[in-house]
Amino acid sequence: MSDLTIRKNAPFELITLGEMLTDEDEMKLVNPNAKFPFDPQEWAEKWLNEPDDASFYILDETGQPVGFFALRVGVGPEVRHLTYVFVAPEARGGAGAQMAALVEQAARQLEALTLTLKVETDNEPAHNAYLSAGYEELSRRNGMATMRRDLG
Repeated sequence: MSDLTIRKNAPFELITLGEMLTDEDEMKLVNPNAKFPFDPQEWAEKWLNEPDDASFYILDETGQPVGFFALRVGVGPEVRHLTYVFVAPEARGGAGAQMAALVEQAARQLEALTLTLKVETDNEPAHNAYLSAGYEELSRRNGMATMRRDLG
């Protein structure tokens, strides 16, 4: 796995995300409620519309975007909720620990003390990556596991 870095998406530029999310099945995993094909205006108005939302592009060693994630304000400003995670197929495989570290780095920059997320219980690679990164599973409901990690 090559070295990955992140770039804050500010102001929100969603054309790049749309260029990555061209497969309907992938799009459903990232956001099952969003329209397909990708609509940047819908995402700006509906999915990343809170003033304190922060989103990030994941870059490979050449600076090319190979992924995306957003950190929304959770229960209280010190909690961030990881959502809309996408990693291009060519960047997958063994990147779990590196991805978790990048998400934590971004959350700390936003002064978060706790990270929360939901992951599909049948997505074993992602679920196991979060467990390995120190996330605690809080509950399971409707095929989703709710997890959290304290950063303090």
